[in-house]
Amino acid sequence: MFKKFIKRPVLAIVISVIIVFIGGLAIKQLPISQFPQIAPTTVNIFIAYPGSSSEVLVNSTLIPLETAINGVQGMRYIASDATSAGEATVRVIFEPGTDPNQAVVRVKTRVDQVMPLLPELVQREGVVITPIQPSMLMYVNLSSTDKNNDEKFLYNYAYTKIIPEIQRINGIASAQILGSRKYAMRIWLKPDRMRAYNISAEEVLEAMEEQSILARPGRLGRSSGMTSQALEYVLTYQNRYNEPEQYKEIIIRANKEGEIIKLADIADVKLGSEFFDIYSNLDGKPSASIVLKQTFGSNGSDVIKAVKEKLDELEQDLPPDVDFQISYDVSNFLNASIDQVLHTLRDAFILVAIVVFLFLGDWRSTLIPIIAVPVSLIGAFFVMQLFGLSINLITLFALVLAIGIVVDNAIVVVEAVHVKMEEEHLTPYKASAEVLGEIGGAIIAITLVMVSVFIPISFMTGPVGVFYRQFSITMAGSIVISAIVALTLTPVLCAMLLK
Repeated sequence: MFKKFIKRPVLAIVISVIIVFIGGLAIKQLPISQFPQIAPTTVNIFIAYPGSSSEVLVNSTLIPLETAINGVQGMRYIASDATSAGEATVRVIFEPGTDPNQAVVRVKTRVDQVMPLLPELVQREGVVITPIQPSMLMYVNLSSTDKNNDEKFLYNYAYTKIIPEIQRINGIASAQILGSRKYAMRIWLKPDRMRAYNISAEEVLEAMEEQSILARPGRLGRSSGMTSQALEYVLTYQNRYNEPEQYKEIIIRANKEGEIIKLADIADVKLGSEFFDIYSNLDGKPSASIVLKQTFGSNGSDVIKAVKEKLDELEQDLPPDVDFQISYDVSNFLNASIDQVLHTLRDAFILVAIVVFLFLGDWRSTLIPIIAVPVSLIGAFFVMQLFGLSINLITLFALVLAIGIVVDNAIVVVEAVHVKMEEEHLTPYKASAEVLGEIGGAIIAITLVMVSVFIPISFMTGPVGVFYRQFSITMAGSIVISAIVALTLTPVLCAMLLK
């Protein structure tokens, strides 16, 4: 069967070229990361119920949500917690390897089913569903040397001008600012004044909801179809309040005696920030720290390169005395680690070539394994792509170890052809044809034995299993392709190069 390749050397060369071609395409498309993704996929559900206690949150919101989400496809378990600040979080942990985007869709479908059962305020405030992305890419700090540019300015500038641009980059899963400083109207209620007027916090919330609204009053003078109208007016409303003075004039209650109680009578109103829990400083100056995370299966190096290009564009429009600084960049560690492994791969390849030359004593014989080994290693990247692996330290380390195994098949064929030529005085063409008939079955058997050692390892489960799966599939793929090359390209090279 394999003797056909000796008679048709172009076919063997074309097969090898195809292997190199699809392997090269896989290298361009495979995601690059420092280590395999071992953290289980997690979907986070954030619930806001202002003014409620943790017990109310559990009974009114968490229990219905957990009941609906329980049993979603691929789920391992659910964890939830509620605080007395009116906030709750539900974390849905999935099996390792689950696509985060698919997990979010499954969870959202379950949540939508019970949304009508949740409190009205929860529905209005929103239930935010996001995947937790453990793949940290960068920290980008926006800081200013001008003292007039305080935290609120930096945070809101980043939120309105920078975050939307970065989120459009392909491969960015999330771009968030540590500690939200979005502008918000801060209303500090005075318990003693509220007690004197017998006013509750619920009354204050109801008054603000009724008076600070987005309204659509309609039109005046619209034709009824029976009579014409000379004039038609579109009514407008001032919409939500956005000034402290407007909020101070909100009427909380009007007593029977005609006394009007306004918000200013029971509270202090000030334009401030939404939260004050997290502060970010860079070199002792206030800054807005933007955390970037990559999407599942994306190429970290390419994403970081695209982010830096976008930052260079945005830098031209920055206000005076405002600048970017990248305080953390995973590509520095990623590139250093991968470069080190690539240098090891290069050194191992050179050492193998030297050893083969010393023992075979012929540069022509040495040239054959030097050509065959890269074909097998490059083709292994296509196998990695088929099984959804990534280029990381584990798979590259497997390729380093595979050099010693892959070169064996080529050496066996070259040495067997040498023996035939020296002992039986055959031409390289006839010697290669006879060697294929004699050791073709042995090469296949050796390959099956080697593959049978690594394949069972790929079925290991858990975080450790993810590492072993990446290692074993890469090794097995390179060994299988080396056997194909040994039975097709190597004999053809022997017939063409040996003398």
